[in-house]
Amino acid sequence: MQAQRIMLTGQGAPEVMKLEPYEVPPPGAGEVQIEQTAVGLNYMDVYQRSGHYPLAIPSPLGLEAAGRITAIGPEVEGLSLGDRVVYGGVLGAYATVRNAPAARVLKIPDGVTDEVAAAVLMKGMTAEYLLERCFKVQPGQDVLFFAASGGVGQLAGQWGNYLGARMIGVTSGAESCALIKSLGYAEAIDRTSENIAERVKELTGGKGVPVVYDSIGKATFETSIESLATYGMFVSFGATTGEAPPVPPSLLQKAGSLYFTRPTLANYVGPREDLEHSAKRVFDMILGGHLSVNINQKWPLSDVVEAHRALESGTTTGSSLILP
Repeated sequence: MQAQRIMLTGQGAPEVMKLEPYEVPPPGAGEVQIEQTAVGLNYMDVYQRSGHYPLAIPSPLGLEAAGRITAIGPEVEGLSLGDRVVYGGVLGAYATVRNAPAARVLKIPDGVTDEVAAAVLMKGMTAEYLLERCFKVQPGQDVLFFAASGGVGQLAGQWGNYLGARMIGVTSGAESCALIKSLGYAEAIDRTSENIAERVKELTGGKGVPVVYDSIGKATFETSIESLATYGMFVSFGATTGEAPPVPPSLLQKAGSLYFTRPTLANYVGPREDLEHSAKRVFDMILGGHLSVNINQKWPLSDVVEAHRALESGTTTGSSLILP
């Protein structure tokens, strides 16, 4: 089948992404062919395109999409022609049609659109594992979450609020602060005008928070350490400003017997049963009315360079889609 896809001619600036025609072969053993309707845009795409995570070049790009099954290869069970499906963590999502391993493909439940599924799966599963498994948030706990107006941050605010936590979000500007307070955050800290650690101490009576979720990395490392209570957990799950510095054990000791972890979604949804569990939690939260997905930006596949520029500049909010 004739299709189009984005390929990397190298790793670096957004201009290394090129749209090209290609012939999609019939799906192989354990594969399904998907005519894609919506592609999720994730910061992991930027890491892979830029070279932060090396790829063999030339390489496809994109990890998450939704669509309809148009062909099924041998040795596939539980999926049928015409099924609406979504997947995450499978390189090559920036395409109109592609083959994907059935083991990573999930049916989209009735009541969830293709666009919502593509926008929410990886971000929603990230919120799920962070708040329910990496550090199991309890009712009444204070939780500090960076990049609160981003895609994961918006979902985490709602999720944490549902769990009964007092969510404290870090964002930039009065408009974003007002936005996140409508999305589950009890408190909003404006990083452009407030000292984050000092504000956290004010909000917690000087104690600090039991957990910090930090996707920023280098620029916020010290702030995260300073914001934690004794025995607190530092969850570093991203590095948009570069990798956090090495953490000597004595630093954790002196800062209050802290814990430090650097988790990744790939581990938490690696086994099929974990993938199904996490996705079901996300879809159940949406269908139950506890999670709204704000798709605030959409670009055609031909404008993927513009999409990456916007994502890297920090001007996007909520979730973004690329439309094949």
